[in-house]
Amino acid sequence: MIDSLQVKKLRDLTGASMMDCKRALESAGGDFDKAQHYLKEQGFKIAEKKSARSTDAGLVEPYIHTDGKSGSLVEVLCETDFVAKNPIFKELAHDLAMQVVALNPQDNLELLASAFVKNPSETVEEYIHSKIALLGENIKIGRFVKFKI
Repeated sequence: MIDSLQVKKLRDLTGASMMDCKRALESAGGDFDKAQHYLKEQGFKIAEKKSARSTDAGLVEPYIHTDGKSGSLVEVLCETDFVAKNPIFKELAHDLAMQVVALNPQDNLELLASAFVKNPSETVEEYIHSKIALLGENIKIGRFVKFKI
C-alpha cells in the first residue's frame, strides 16, 4: 500500500500529478528513488511524442545577474499562449536564461547537454522534458544571447 505522504513528497519534489506520483510509486514497489527514475523516463516518452508538434507561442525571458554586468535573453517556445502564461513555463524560461549566463553555451545543443545549474544531477534537456510532461505541450529553446561587460 502506498502512503499518501510518500505521494505528496514525490509530487512536491517532481511537480508531477498526484496520480502520476502514485502510479510511479506503485510501479517502483514503494521505492522513492525508483519512482523518481520512472517519472523521468515517462517525461522522456511524453516529450518524444510531442516533439513533432508546432511551437508557435512562447516568450522571451531576460535575466540580469546580481553583479549587474552580465545578462541574457532567451526565447522559449511552446504550443499555446495559455502555457506561455503559466507560472511553471515562466519559471522554466527564467531558469534557462540564468543557465545561459552561468555557462555561456555556444549553441542549443551545448545548452541542452549541460548540467542544470539548479540541479547538476540532471541535464537541461531532462529538466525541459520534465516540464513538457507537466505542462502537456512541446517546449523548445529558440534563440538566446548572453551579454557581458
